Amino acid sequence: MSLPPLVEPAPSLSIDEVRRYSRHLIIPDVAMDGQKRLKNARVLCVGAGGLGSPALMYLAAAGVGTLGIVEFDTVDESNLQRQIIHGQSDIGRSKAESARDSVREINPYVNVVLHDEALTNDNVFEIFGRYDLIVDGTDNFATRYLVNDAAVLLGKPYIWGSIYRFDGQASVFWAGPPAHGPCYRCLYPEPPPPGMVPSCAEGGVLGVLCASIGSIQVTEAIKVLTGIGEPLVGRLMVYDALEMTYRTIKVRKDPNCALCGENPTITGLIDYDDFCGVVSDEASAATLGSTITTTELKEWIDAGKPIELVDVREPAEYEIVSIPGSRLVPKGEILSGNALASLPQDRQIVLYCKSGVRSAEALAAVKAAGFRDAVHVQGGVVSWVRHVDPSLPIY
Repeated sequence: MSLPPLVEPAPSLSIDEVRRYSRHLIIPDVAMDGQKRLKNARVLCVGAGGLGSPALMYLAAAGVGTLGIVEFDTVDESNLQRQIIHGQSDIGRSKAESARDSVREINPYVNVVLHDEALTNDNVFEIFGRYDLIVDGTDNFATRYLVNDAAVLLGKPYIWGSIYRFDGQASVFWAGPPAHGPCYRCLYPEPPPPGMVPSCAEGGVLGVLCASIGSIQVTEAIKVLTGIGEPLVGRLMVYDALEMTYRTIKVRKDPNCALCGENPTITGLIDYDDFCGVVSDEASAATLGSTITTTELKEWIDAGKPIELVDVREPAEYEIVSIPGSRLVPKGEILSGNALASLPQDRQIVLYCKSGVRSAEALAAVKAAGFRDAVHVQGGVVSWVRHVDPSLPIY
């Protein structure tokens, strides 16, 4: 459905701006009025990573007058495969500062506002309140629900995107007031069980997929800001890069939505870490008293302690790096029960993954199967590389 422009036009464009945006100005749907609206717009991008990189670059190139960046992380070498707003010389720098410098190089007429901090319940209203529209480039469920809830409670539209391996999704959520469409909770009322959906760090992502979805997010932002076209309000765009297919799915406003429904039960911000859970209750309980550090693991190995070291990641991850002496048994095979018979009874089972989340889930299943002295390794193979063998790669 067509929507009215979100922002009023700026008074004028300078001669330099007319030259810069001339390819926009000759599009009848955008023209001078639309470009003035972009100049007057205030857009916040949550995250300067995979989706935030192309989004910030194209928002800047399009002439959005004020760009806010919420980002607290630093640039890591593994980011550069997809986070194109950063470069080799930015490794170790603040992502927010690196992104700001790139934006200024693309368009010096853009006012960049840095929020070099994590988005939390304590600051989200103050930060969001300064902007007209939110572009969501987050990569975890707790922050996604925080972004959604704050945007709905403030009546802000936000452009959502998600990426994983070769698949991407995007939509425009604007539950009001006024109520133009559904919110993220209408689509996903509950987060998936902890550990069920791997992050990009665990499952990988095709680098260029970020550009595909990020550019769609910017397209939708421009449409909402200027009032042109039909934004993805009430529609979910699903992209399959392997098949090169796009399809849209209707998303209706849920009258029973806990946040934007007729009788909402969520009227303020909640504890999002608790709502989404880092690990399941079973996994959390299983890890109590059954967690060792990588330093302890190294001591066990050096002492010749009889253990069965099991890597519960996926084969592709195991090929990149593994702890010496381990064998691969993917978490899914343990949770299904198929691999339990292969675990020895005469040695202590030691489980590890990349960071400790998947191994905690696997530990719960292994303990339930009778391996009471099984343990898992805190921090996983990443901790092993950082604290035991820095010569190995981190992915």
